[in-house]
Amino acid sequence: MDLQLCMKMMRENGQRIGQMVAGITAEQARYKPDPATWSMLEVLGHLYDEERYDFRVRLGRIVAQDHAPWPPIDPQGWVEARAYNAQDVAEVLGGFETERAESLAWLARLTAVEWAAPYQTPFGSTTAGDMAAAWVAHDVLHLRQLVELHWALVQTAVAPFNTLYAGEW
Repeated sequence: MDLQLCMKMMRENGQRIGQMVAGITAEQARYKPDPATWSMLEVLGHLYDEERYDFRVRLGRIVAQDHAPWPPIDPQGWVEARAYNAQDVAEVLGGFETERAESLAWLARLTAVEWAAPYQTPFGSTTAGDMAAAWVAHDVLHLRQLVELHWALVQTAVAPFNTLYAGEW
């Protein structure tokens, strides 16, 4: 596990996430192309909570080989329960950025981690390396989601015209 590379990617992904929501209006932040799709604000709220309650906490348990029950999380349910779409985008982004900085500082303090040591979770065996890799990948999945939401905003903004000349989506 190249922790320095993972941390570099996490730092850069955090910056990209910020850039993806920079300058959007409150209306754009809350825009949902359909009821099942998260808005940009919901994606950002999810990332903020995942940073605080999921990856850092759970990777910490794995690294410490702490087999106490994991605190429950409900990423899908929190979208509504925590009213992500009613929050202020700048405040949520600021919270995410603060938590990401804390995560990177925490990761930098890790020493002598056995990245490949097996650890039993409620969903099966994993390793610290798997969890760190998933953390980096999670960012990218949601960056893709933010790009798709920007695409949907473009389609709405330019209607009734089409964007076919730009290429297939």
